[in-house]
Amino acid sequence: MYSTDLLGFFAVHGGDATPAVAPTTPSNNKCFKIAAFTRPTSHNRVNLKSDKALTPCCYSADSNTDVFSVTSSNKSDVDYLGESTKGDLNVKSEHLEAFGIDGHGALEGPIEEVARSEARQAEDLLKDLGIPSPSSSRESPRGIFCSRTLNLRSISAIGYDMDYTLIHYNVVAWEGRAYDYCMENLRNMGFPVDGLAFDPDLVIRGLVIDKEKGNLVKADRFGYIKRAMHGTKMLSTRAVSEMYGRELVDLRKESRWEFLNTLFSVSEAVAYMQMVDRLDDGTIPSDLGPLDYKGLYKAVGKALFWAHVEGRLKSEIMSKPELFVEPDPELPLALLDQKEAGKKLLLITNSDYHYTDKMMRHSFNRFLPNDLGWRDLFDIVIVSARKPEFFQTSHPMYEVVTGDGLMRPCLKAQTGGLYSGGSAQMVENSLGVHGDEILYVGDHIYTDVSQSKVHLRWRTALICRELEEEYNALIGSRSYRESLVELINQKEVVGDLFNQLRLALQRRNRDRPAQTLAATNMNDEDLTDSMQKLLIVMQRLDKKIAPMLEADGELFNSRWGFLSRAGLWDKSHLMRQIEKYADIYTSRVSNFLHYTPFMYFRSQEQNLAHDSYTYYCSQLNNEHSS
Repeated sequence: MYSTDLLGFFAVHGGDATPAVAPTTPSNNKCFKIAAFTRPTSHNRVNLKSDKALTPCCYSADSNTDVFSVTSSNKSDVDYLGESTKGDLNVKSEHLEAFGIDGHGALEGPIEEVARSEARQAEDLLKDLGIPSPSSSRESPRGIFCSRTLNLRSISAIGYDMDYTLIHYNVVAWEGRAYDYCMENLRNMGFPVDGLAFDPDLVIRGLVIDKEKGNLVKADRFGYIKRAMHGTKMLSTRAVSEMYGRELVDLRKESRWEFLNTLFSVSEAVAYMQMVDRLDDGTIPSDLGPLDYKGLYKAVGKALFWAHVEGRLKSEIMSKPELFVEPDPELPLALLDQKEAGKKLLLITNSDYHYTDKMMRHSFNRFLPNDLGWRDLFDIVIVSARKPEFFQTSHPMYEVVTGDGLMRPCLKAQTGGLYSGGSAQMVENSLGVHGDEILYVGDHIYTDVSQSKVHLRWRTALICRELEEEYNALIGSRSYRESLVELINQKEVVGDLFNQLRLALQRRNRDRPAQTLAATNMNDEDLTDSMQKLLIVMQRLDKKIAPMLEADGELFNSRWGFLSRAGLWDKSHLMRQIEKYADIYTSRVSNFLHYTPFMYFRSQEQNLAHDSYTYYCSQLNNEHSS
């Protein structure tokens, strides 16, 4: 049996590398047909306007239906990881004999040996075909990373947010203009804004505004604050400890803490921190009333709110989208793969109809084959969705019936329809799919990811474009971090000896024996000299380590360090939110193109502080390599 036959066997039994392929040499086995592995073009794409566009790919224009069967909802089970087997492709029983399933064919023998051989041949064939494996995709800035195991085959519908999800804006351009309009409104309100300019490096996603103190803080996964900035000035480690040593960030206290969930938060945070400086230096006029930091935050928020409500910002973007939108030619093709695999695609956005249509036309239509338009991709489009309420409560739904945006009330969404408002439950009822059969993809950790999971148990994916820059920064700082870890380890060893000698001295002063006979027999001078030398070494190490820790992550952001980390080893509060609410996360939607619509994402092993298995394996590997 040829290696292509064997890879095909893996594909129909749940492998997540590629679709099944056929042997390229003549054979009596008719189980497989040649599959196209080239990237989609206008010549090999199915026209979505035909009926075949809505059927799974294995049922398209061939006779595979008499070879394969797809596990339906009413016949699905759960696998050994607890994931639904709905959507799995199976070989019909009459064709299993060709693969030796009866024990007499080419695949007989212990499954461990068969799998080892098949995996090697699968890797070789992937290389021959020029297709990167999922494992290589994961080990790149554009990988899809898994927090909770997710079987894409069991997903019936995929919903997408638009802004900063399907459409990625140039942050400096978009947020810069939002900042400009905000400052103009603040000036009209009487605030002194002359001399201020937008600084996109001042803040990063995942920080938290302390509205009581006028601070911007970065917390670890437990809520302990590791770095802080008052106004536009970073606070020292000592100042942070004195100010927040007994406090934790609690996002449930919305009156005090404001989490920067998305890139849309950048302009507001920059404006607020700059205005804190103006409040501190006394340049804000007294006729604006007595202002504290919390009142100032409300004023900045109001100014930015009106910048959006007035419509000038979006009108400017709609008139020249090329100045604000970063195109991604691979994005429409990724969605096309999902559509042709039988997934129902949804667009659920808070943006209004006219803005949505303009942005989607600009970003999608020119990259789609066969004169398709962006609307052809989606089974249901919902604008002005009012998330997060869309996931929480029920609102009236209106059908958009004209190009001018005229609407009429409706009770149920239809395939191909364009709607305004409504609720997630209406979408579920219209599609006939519920809960974990739906994957929702968005960039807002609260509005998109948290609420769809908490209220509906939808599966979730977070889009975070900064991951690409962070990934490269982590690679670039690897040697730096290794040097830092080495210094910390050296201090730990030196410190261990110092602590033991200190304990020996303490016991000697109490006329008690030390921990060991050798320690007890040390003379006083040797004991004191050794402790002095070790103490000097540790103090010098501290002076070396402290600035290195402060500089850790500056390749990503000079003030705040890495997005996902708080300190050298711990996770940031943002990373904790991602792990809690996002089943998978990645930098952009088009990264799905490097996988398949049938991918089985498996979460990685989570090491615990008391784990010894990892240490044992590393020691074993060292022995084998030496």
